[in-house]
Amino acid sequence: MPPPKRRHSNARTRSRRTHWKATLPGVTKCNNCSEVILSHVVCPSCGFYGGKQIVAKNS
Repeated sequence: MPPPKRRHSNARTRSRRTHWKATLPGVTKCNNCSEVILSHVVCPSCGFYGGKQIVAKNS
C-alpha cells in the first residue's frame, strides 16, 4: 500500500484521537491502615498485602 499523498489535517487527526483517553488507575483502601493504595500492590505505609504483613516497616 503506498504512503498517503497529502498530510492529514490537524482536525482530522484530532477527531480520530478523541477517543484515546487516559484511564485512572485502580485504587482501593488498605484493610489494615485505611490508606489509599493501588490495587494488587503492597501498602507502602504499613507493608500489608492480602491481610498479611509482607514488608517489615522501620517505624
